[in-house]
Amino acid sequence: MVEFKKAKMVVDKEYRISEIDKRIYGSFIEHLGRAVYGGIYEPGHPTADEQGFRQDVLELVRELNVPIVRYPGGNMVSAYNWEDGVGPREQRPRRLELAWRVIETNEIGTNEFADWAKKANSEVMMAVNLGTRGIDAARNFIEYCNHPSGSYYSDLRISHGYKEPHKFKVWCLGNEMDGPWQIGHKTPDEYGRLAVETAKAMRQVDPSIELVVCGSSHSNMPLFPQWEATVLEHTYDHVDYISLHQYFGNREHDSANYLAKSLEMDRFIRTVIATADFVKAKKRSKKTINLSFDEWNVWYHSNEADRKIEPWQIAPPQLEDHYNFEDALLVGTLLITFLKHADRVKIACLAQLVNVIAPIMTEKNGKAWRQTIYYPFMHASQYGRGIALHTLSSSPRYDTKDFTDVPYLESTAVYNEEQDEVTIFAVNRHLEESLELECDMRSFEGYQVVEHIVLHHEDLKARNSAAEEAVKSTTNGDAAVDDGIVRATLLPKSWNVIRLSGRKQ
Repeated sequence: MVEFKKAKMVVDKEYRISEIDKRIYGSFIEHLGRAVYGGIYEPGHPTADEQGFRQDVLELVRELNVPIVRYPGGNMVSAYNWEDGVGPREQRPRRLELAWRVIETNEIGTNEFADWAKKANSEVMMAVNLGTRGIDAARNFIEYCNHPSGSYYSDLRISHGYKEPHKFKVWCLGNEMDGPWQIGHKTPDEYGRLAVETAKAMRQVDPSIELVVCGSSHSNMPLFPQWEATVLEHTYDHVDYISLHQYFGNREHDSANYLAKSLEMDRFIRTVIATADFVKAKKRSKKTINLSFDEWNVWYHSNEADRKIEPWQIAPPQLEDHYNFEDALLVGTLLITFLKHADRVKIACLAQLVNVIAPIMTEKNGKAWRQTIYYPFMHASQYGRGIALHTLSSSPRYDTKDFTDVPYLESTAVYNEEQDEVTIFAVNRHLEESLELECDMRSFEGYQVVEHIVLHHEDLKARNSAAEEAVKSTTNGDAAVDDGIVRATLLPKSWNVIRLSGRKQ
């Protein structure tokens, strides 16, 4: 008889972290590579609608149930003139887009993207340029987008065929302004002063908006977390969120270490929370700043190919990571990390959505298809709505090059009171052995297992393609309930979604 490693959990309906903000299942589309041109937009494609939007892509986006999409950047926004992307297409200028060194045609702009977002059942998270521009452009842009009528820019929008205002709720005050690669890079004091004055002007136009101020570009930036402290000292009273960005890769080809990198994300989140709360204490404020983790994903497969791209093309393939199975496992652990911090992480954007480091890929004039990372994101978005629960767990642990005491079991649970359902999300990080999970759920009396979804493949490097979906989820897990105890076998290197319901089946 095979002796499995054992892990335990306790899930109780009273151990509540927070209501989950659905916007943690957000995403991002930048004018970069084939995200827009050849991704969401391809006139002449067999599935293209009257506006040129690919309906096969829209179907896959709707399946992910993405509630908010950040736009138009990203690095690109730091030199973007929003006026270039509105009005008659034949009058829109072609620009040298300096962030990614391509030609931007401006064929798609603010109004077209707002149309696309409606078709995708999503909201738009808009960004203003605080690199080459500032207060004046930002106040004019929000007037164009959100003011009903009777002013120069709102009437300009109406003249462009959009009588009703877009009412974009969430606005980013620039992008990665701590990064020396950013056009218009600033010191924390320079950025903090510009951000707070821009925020005040934008709220004069529309007091209902929510504002995201730039945090560090990643947790290894030299000024982290002093950047956050300084910027928030300037902006605390006038913004709602501070941003976090982080990407992960397995350049060392060390899978055990790679799958532990969600611990790095957890440490990043905790440090930003501590820093924000330090500023709160310093200001004697009753207001709490929440977190917008508005760029996160795996990004490393395409780095070498991107170095060979000739500049000044129109929408060349850029950042086209082809994800493997272990990438999907890491993405699962990152989603679990967000749920564990649902009390403070209110927005998160998988970067990006189509073709560019994305769960969805397309062929020109051809198919749209799901990458490996599509599945954990889809499962979390579909079943991770409701109340995040504080679970107690114990698991065997391991050490790696960068981490110690890494639990083989990474898990959490979500309680959906409205649907009378509980969902357990669990990753077994062990590369060779199954985990026998025993979960005490006696506070959910009478609940039964609806299904046990498993994403598993023997080959960590297995990938999907337009021709073959080698890595996809099944419902062949063995989870079962007996007297309030859920028992399940978690296969080695697997993502698991165990759904339970209190309704009579």
